[in-house]
Amino acid sequence: MKLLIKNGIVIEPQKNIEKKLDVLIENGKIVKLAEDIKLHNVEVINAKGCIVSAGLIDIHTHLREPGNEEEETIASGTKSAAAGGFTTVFCMPNTNPPIDDQAAVEFTMLKAKNEGVINVFPVGAATKGRRGEELTEIGELKKAGVVAISDDGEPISNSQIMRRVLEYSRMFDLPVISHCEDKTLSRGGVVNEGKVSTLLGFRGIPKEAEEIVVIRDIILCSLAKGRLHITHVSTKDSINFIRQAKKNGLKVTCDVTPHHFVLTEDYLLKYSYDTNLKINPPLRTQEDVDTIIEGIKDNTVDCIASDHAPHTVEEKSKEFDLAPFGIIGLETVLPLCITYLYYQHRIPLSKILEKLTINPAKIFGLSKKGRLEPGCDADVVIFNPQEEFVVKNFVSKSRNSPFIGWKLKGKVKYTICSGKVVYSEKNV
Repeated sequence: MKLLIKNGIVIEPQKNIEKKLDVLIENGKIVKLAEDIKLHNVEVINAKGCIVSAGLIDIHTHLREPGNEEEETIASGTKSAAAGGFTTVFCMPNTNPPIDDQAAVEFTMLKAKNEGVINVFPVGAATKGRRGEELTEIGELKKAGVVAISDDGEPISNSQIMRRVLEYSRMFDLPVISHCEDKTLSRGGVVNEGKVSTLLGFRGIPKEAEEIVVIRDIILCSLAKGRLHITHVSTKDSINFIRQAKKNGLKVTCDVTPHHFVLTEDYLLKYSYDTNLKINPPLRTQEDVDTIIEGIKDNTVDCIASDHAPHTVEEKSKEFDLAPFGIIGLETVLPLCITYLYYQHRIPLSKILEKLTINPAKIFGLSKKGRLEPGCDADVVIFNPQEEFVVKNFVSKSRNSPFIGWKLKGKVKYTICSGKVVYSEKNV
């Protein structure tokens, strides 16, 4: 039950550590970090030339089970996550049936325990059936094991209902993850409204469809004194509104996805009918991307999430208007962050990893995760930030990625969950 990681550069943002250290793991826990640990009769991983970090935490994953197992399952999704360096994922409640009661939470957790290879924490639905009409039993969901509540994929359009969700969730110290979209503005749209939608003849989704709900939910958060987390933020003004809310002392946090800080709507001009560029919220302008990057640098952005949304080849092969929104992301989050945030925008690795480890753990109350410290869970990722590879093969059941064929840096070598190696590049 002992595992020793040697010769790697340990990055621990919480303690401001970035140095060559060995890491000793025993019985699923971090036991010791020190220079040149010498032990006999212990399994050794040589991490020379690699970064050793706490395992990544993805707060926005669609595992599709129950209901759409042809796209992904808890078994395949957790293996995909492990291949991407994630040791913990939050599964969103827009399954069929949705995760809106205790039984659904228990099913997910049992399935994850029996078939998953990493930690899975369910996000419970905020309203019954995700219809935005009647609150779920939030206390019962918390008792069953959810880490947050959300109607993800569906905005809670009724402001009174959203207020109550924020108030009740506060009683149980649960963050509310908000999908900010005014569907009266976005309905029928498939790409960002603007120059590109006009040139391609696609119906557009105005950026205001996101921003109106961002503003409303910030105001309701202030009224209800709740904890609001805004997911997959994609526009310049949304970032600015969130920045101001933080300055005003509100309990507002947010995440962004790699596809929203790497891609712009202009990619649609080059690959106009590639449905792997159909994402909700849609790809925005270069100005929006630049502001997201600034938000990452100045900590307006708290977390980086995958919004892993698998779909079958048949579903994505439909014409652009009819194809579903969404792309897979678990296996490309880290290399996209390394390639673009670290190498291109010169954002320190410690800041990037902070948004993938300790920040999600803090926001969602995972006290033993997100850190490489004695006593913490032995969830670890080892990756080579310099190693370049071509994106081509996925562990996920689905293949709907716009990054196939891209050269990226940041190769995951090992993923360790609770002290057990759950992914090794050697075994692929």
